[in-house]
Amino acid sequence: MKLVLSSLFCSTLLANAVEPEPLNRFPRMMQEWLVDQVKAAEAHGDKRRAALKKKEDALAYVKDVKARVARCFGPMPERTPLNAKITGVLERDGYKIEKVLYESRPQFLVSANLYVPTKHNGKCPAVLGVCGHSYNGKAEDAYQSFAQGLARMGYVVLIIDPIGQGERLQYIKQDEKKGLMSRYGGGTGEHIRMGNQMNLMGEFIGSWMVWDGMRGVDYLLTREEVDPKHIGVTGNSGGGTQTTWLCGMDERLTMAAPACFVTTFRRNAENELPADTEQCPPGALAEGLDHSDFLACMAPKPVIICTQEKDYFDARGGKVAFERLKKLYTLLGKPENIQLQVGPDPHGYTQPNREAMYSFFNRVTKVSDATTEPTLTLEKEADLLAAPKGQVSELGSRSVMSFTREHKSAIATDLEKDVRHVLRLPTEINVPDYRILRPAGGRGYPAKGVANYAVESEPGVFALVTRLNDQQLYSRLPLGNKTAVLYVAHQSADNDLRFDPWVKDLVSKHADAAFFAMDVRGVGDSRPNTCGVGSYLGHYGSDYFYAAHGVMLDRPVLGQRTHDVLAVIALLKEAGHENITLAGRGWGALPAAFAALLCADVKQVKLKNALTSYADVIKEEDYKWPYALLPRGIVKSFDLPSIYDALKPKHLDQVEPWGALDGMNP
Repeated sequence: MKLVLSSLFCSTLLANAVEPEPLNRFPRMMQEWLVDQVKAAEAHGDKRRAALKKKEDALAYVKDVKARVARCFGPMPERTPLNAKITGVLERDGYKIEKVLYESRPQFLVSANLYVPTKHNGKCPAVLGVCGHSYNGKAEDAYQSFAQGLARMGYVVLIIDPIGQGERLQYIKQDEKKGLMSRYGGGTGEHIRMGNQMNLMGEFIGSWMVWDGMRGVDYLLTREEVDPKHIGVTGNSGGGTQTTWLCGMDERLTMAAPACFVTTFRRNAENELPADTEQCPPGALAEGLDHSDFLACMAPKPVIICTQEKDYFDARGGKVAFERLKKLYTLLGKPENIQLQVGPDPHGYTQPNREAMYSFFNRVTKVSDATTEPTLTLEKEADLLAAPKGQVSELGSRSVMSFTREHKSAIATDLEKDVRHVLRLPTEINVPDYRILRPAGGRGYPAKGVANYAVESEPGVFALVTRLNDQQLYSRLPLGNKTAVLYVAHQSADNDLRFDPWVKDLVSKHADAAFFAMDVRGVGDSRPNTCGVGSYLGHYGSDYFYAAHGVMLDRPVLGQRTHDVLAVIALLKEAGHENITLAGRGWGALPAAFAALLCADVKQVKLKNALTSYADVIKEEDYKWPYALLPRGIVKSFDLPSIYDALKPKHLDQVEPWGALDGMNP
C-alpha cells in the first residue's frame, strides 16, 4: 500500500522548507477543560464551606484545613542553627536599619534588613516583611516604604530577600559593567526555572520560601526588642503569596496583611493568569483548597486582605475570599478581625493599601494611632546590602540547585505500579468515542489518503489522530488489519510526518500496517493559544500554565498525555488491531514509552530523541525540557532508564536520545 502523508493541520509550506506553525483546530480545548476542573474543585470546597453552621463546625474546619495545607507543603526541614550575624548598621532618625544574614538551612543564607525603632518603651510588635518579584528584593521602593513606615510607628520589621532576588540570585553571571547578575532575569525567571526542576524530586519552591520566612520569625523571636505576642506578616504580589502561605503554615503569627495576591484559583484559571511555581501549591486543587483557606488557618486572628481595583489578580476573587472568611470569623465570634481593602490602583503595594495595613495593625497592637504614612526617606540599594559585594553566594551560600543535585533517582520496586502512581493513571481505560473530522486542505500537496479523528480520551479532551492510506477516506476506523503502527508526535504530527526523515522511514517500512499518527493534548492540533500571543514555551507560557495547574490538580500533564495514548490504543484494539507498534519522537517519546510499558497489546517500541534520564535534567541548571514533561516526584520512584530496560523485551529501538539540553529542539 502506498501511503500519502497528510495530517490535521492546514499550513502553508514556506519556500525554504521551514516547518510551519500548526493550524490548531482545538486551541481552547485545554483551557476549557482546565476551567471545568478548577470549577469542580471550587464546588467541592464550597460544599464544605456551606456546611459550616455553628462555632464547632468552624473550629473543625480550621483544624481540617490546616492539615490539608500541610499536606500540600510537605514536611518542613529540621531547625538548624541560624548563625545570624549583623554586618552593618544605618542609624536614622527614630529607627535604625541592621543588615542581617541568617541561615534558614545549613550554608543557605538569607539576606535581610531589620528596622528597629530607637525610641520605644518596652517590647515592640514585630512584622515579617516578604517581598514581591522585584529584582532588588528588599530594596524596592514600595517594600522599603512599608518597612520604614512601620518602624517609624514603633514596629520591629525584618524584611527578607526572596530566593532569586536582591542578594540571593541563584543563576549568576558576571557582567563587565553591572557586575553579578542573573542569567534568567531574577524573580519570576529564576523561580520558575528552579521550581520546575525541583518538582522532579517532589520538592516545592514555595515550601522553601515559607521556611525562609519561618526562620525569619525564629530570628525575630531572638531579639529582645520583640514582643512575641504580636508577630505580623505582610507582603505584596509574590510577597502576598508568601504572606498567604505563611498564614497557613506558621501558627506563631498573630496578624497578617497579604496584598495583591488573594483571589480565587478559578479566577486565575479563567483569566489565563500564569503564576510562579511557588504560587501553585502541589495538590491544592485536589485538596479542595482555595486562597481563602490558607488565611482560614489564621482564624480568628486578625487578617486584612488588600486588593487593587485594577490588578490582574482579580478583585472579584478577593471579595469572594473575604466573604468566605467573614462567615468563618463570624461563627468564631470575631467578625471584626477580617477586613477587605480594595485600593484604587493597578498591581502594587501603593500608599492607600499600605495605609490600610498600618491602620489595621495599629488597631490590633495599639502601638500607634496613625492612619497615614509618615514622611519617608528611602535608602540607596547599595547602602542596604548585607553581603559585602551584594550577593550571598560570595559568602559561600549554597544555591538551591546544589541541593537539587544531591537527589538520587530511586529504583522502582514495582515499575508498572509506580508509573501509574506517579502519572496518576487509572488501571483501566474504557474504549473512547471519536469524531471523524473533515480533511484540512491547502498544504501544497495532495490531501487525499487520510482520515482525521478526534478521539475523546476523557470528557472534553481529544487526542487528534491521522490515519494514512492510499485512498480518500472519511470512514470510521478500519477493521480487519491486525497490525497497526501508532506514532506519537513531538510538537506536531503534521510537521513530523512531512519533515522528519525517521518518521518518513517509519511509514515506509510499515507499508502493510494501518498507520496512525497522533497529537496528544497540548501539542500540534490542540496547542493552546492562551496566556498571550507567542508565549507557548515562554516561562509564563501556556505549556507552563497547564503544567502548573496539573500539579495543583494532582494530574500531571505527562500523565494526561500518556492517558491519551492509552485511550487511542484501546480504540485500535477495539477495531481489531492486536499487534501494535508504538513509536514516538521527542516530547511524544515519553508518553509513548510509558504507554508501551503499561499496555500488553504493544509488541514493538521505537523511540527517537527520547530523554536520557530525569537525573540528567536534575544535574543541568540550564535544562531545556518544558514543565509539562517534568512530573512531580518521579525520581523518588524511578527514572527513565528503568523504563527503557523494561521495554527491551518489546524490541525497543532507540535512536538519537536527547539529553537535558535538547528538549526544546524542533
